[in-house]
Amino acid sequence: PVLARVKCPVLAVNGSLDLQVLPDQNMPLIEKSLKEGGNTRFETKVFPGLNHLFQHAKTGQLSEYGQIEETMAPEVMELVASWISGLK
Repeated sequence: PVLARVKCPVLAVNGSLDLQVLPDQNMPLIEKSLKEGGNTRFETKVFPGLNHLFQHAKTGQLSEYGQIEETMAPEVMELVASWISGLK
């Protein structure tokens, strides 16, 4: 219900290996709620092979977090930067 009232631009991103916020369950609902509320200024993207922390991962398990040296995948940072730059 809250997302249907959001009128500002929205960028919703998820990793395909996110086991905390499941992309297959959440992204369709985010899109549906924004559309139902009339928001046309949104983008959603699921990044293949990334975990909840947007790191390249093998399993997405929480136990894997500390073993990954990457802080955040460059492709996520690039999308966020270009998305912000494109706001008008």
